[in-house]
Amino acid sequence: MEKREVNTILLKKIFILVFAFIGFLTTIKLAIIYYDSNFNPYALPSFCSISEFIDCDGVAQTVHSQFFGIPLAYWGMFLYVFVIFLLFAEELKRIKFLRFLRVFKHPLAYISALGFISFAVSIALAGVSVFEIKKVCILCVFTYILNLLIALIATNWYARSKEEYTFGKAFAVIYKSFKVSVKDFIHAIEVKKYLISFLVLAILATGGLAYTTFSYCFTPQVKRYKEFKQYERMQGDSPFKVSGNVLGDKNAKLTVYIYTDYRCPICRTYNVITHRAAQELGGFRVIHKNLPLDSECNKHLAGQFHEGACMMAKYSIAAENQGRFWDLNSEFFEKQPKNEDEVLKLAKSMGFDTIKLRKDANSMATGERLNKEIENAIDLKINGTPTIVINGKVYAGIKPYYELRGILIKAGAFERQ
Repeated sequence: MEKREVNTILLKKIFILVFAFIGFLTTIKLAIIYYDSNFNPYALPSFCSISEFIDCDGVAQTVHSQFFGIPLAYWGMFLYVFVIFLLFAEELKRIKFLRFLRVFKHPLAYISALGFISFAVSIALAGVSVFEIKKVCILCVFTYILNLLIALIATNWYARSKEEYTFGKAFAVIYKSFKVSVKDFIHAIEVKKYLISFLVLAILATGGLAYTTFSYCFTPQVKRYKEFKQYERMQGDSPFKVSGNVLGDKNAKLTVYIYTDYRCPICRTYNVITHRAAQELGGFRVIHKNLPLDSECNKHLAGQFHEGACMMAKYSIAAENQGRFWDLNSEFFEKQPKNEDEVLKLAKSMGFDTIKLRKDANSMATGERLNKEIENAIDLKINGTPTIVINGKVYAGIKPYYELRGILIKAGAFERQ
């Protein structure tokens, strides 16, 4: 090998090492952000949560921030460590117990292939981030650029003359990197001991990925998402519905106050979850409170959010006078009537006295009660729905059933026999 070629390869390795090390440090930071976003309720927002769109924390909390139950940040750490490992394969294979590294005959080709694969995956993730999540993690984007740089540096066309810088030549060199990598792998597993080692590793890896995927040990947000979807599918045919004005034990000492908005999508799901909790646990009762994000009755809003929520809140209060609050409450969440005519039509189909219901809904007493509930929510610094209040403690946002169950038992509820 000529001296110039040796120097070129050395320079490439130095640049790749620097970029891989920077990538490793970046993924460590991403792993910390992921942990704080999903496991640490007291963590402050990270430095790269700048706005609604540029929000690393928000991206980390989605189901797209993992693959086979392992956070993408961990996959990135593994990638950069493996790249560094490949860079030193020539030196490490001289060590007796690392002689198996001699199967890595073309480290730069492997790094090139890995770099382009990771960059292709990065582009797909960027698309999901922008078009589905509608949030972008700037640290993630930074690693995407690093992946491309590592791939480009590891390829051979940089060692060639300028006249060969064409798309066709570049594609041919990239293709060669993949071809060399696959060819070396095939040659390696032709050796029986390496084949056995590979199969053992593949089995262990499959088992490990199966565990992380189904145990949700690293991905509580995926577990929450799947549970929410389960309860969303129950809308309309929930087995936990109750009739009347009482949800839970009528004379229970523990009272759970739940603030909802009838136009709030996740409140619909939370309604099913709280009903299940009341069916399976004893020692508490649920009292509903209204916090409509509708400027028709909520003077604390800067603008209009959920038109019609005030109207439904008044009718739900009026339903108590006929002893069927929870009946209409659940139907409102499921049917989402658009106006008063649709509300009355729905109520009539349920057997309500619609003349009385309309009169009660539009009475001064109902308006005063609704206003009082809104003001109580503001005093408790509640600014969103759903929110529950237990023994004066505010729990904002929807809780998965297993989490709500734990909160209730800790507060004094118990399993029904």
